[in-house]
Amino acid sequence: MNKGKLYLIPTILSDDSQEAVLPSTITNHIKDINVFIVENLRTARRHIKKIHREKDIDNTTFYSFGKHDTLSLEEDFLPHILNGENVGILSEAGLPCVADPGSKIVEYAHDFQIEVIPLVGPSSILLALMASGMSGQNFAFTGYLPIDKKDRNRAIKNLESLVNKTGQTQIFMETPYRNNQLLDTLKAQCSNKTKLCIAANITSTNEFIQTKTIEEWKQTKVDIHKQPTIFLIS
Repeated sequence: MNKGKLYLIPTILSDDSQEAVLPSTITNHIKDINVFIVENLRTARRHIKKIHREKDIDNTTFYSFGKHDTLSLEEDFLPHILNGENVGILSEAGLPCVADPGSKIVEYAHDFQIEVIPLVGPSSILLALMASGMSGQNFAFTGYLPIDKKDRNRAIKNLESLVNKTGQTQIFMETPYRNNQLLDTLKAQCSNKTKLCIAANITSTNEFIQTKTIEEWKQTKVDIHKQPTIFLIS
């Protein structure tokens, strides 16, 4: 029997945006795949049902791979593949394995010569970069900055130094409820001439993407508390 394939399935970044950002091929794959590895069972079930209303959720197998879950790749993943079943990976938002869990599963699949198929969908990181006006030829995604104040200040100074030395766009993010605090820190730590792009609620009806110098941001009132946001400096 032929091996199944591993599909990396993008999810929406904001509610009710599936028709605008997800191609019809994703609906077809959701329809045909009956084994999913997901970051959150509840939201994954709801997301799949939104995309394909006729999907029989009760006869669909779900495995969770969130922060506090233990997924056995040998016992929970591999038998389905060897039995010829396709498996899909879904993260909470955007692209699996990009600023989200899943890379270990993909690495395991490659070890067993399992075909890995990435599907097209939205990435808040790349969409923010596209809209920032900053260099898309040379950029780096840092992920989350340190929580400790001294470590965070040092990290910001290091990122700004990289910008000045290499021209490399620096991309990072924060837990949404700490967005305003990070913005205050950036305004305090970065040079007035450094450019900062704030890209919040990407693909939603209240999308906000603006690039200004730090000096200009100091004179601008913006509230991004609890709003999914990507930060870029150059």
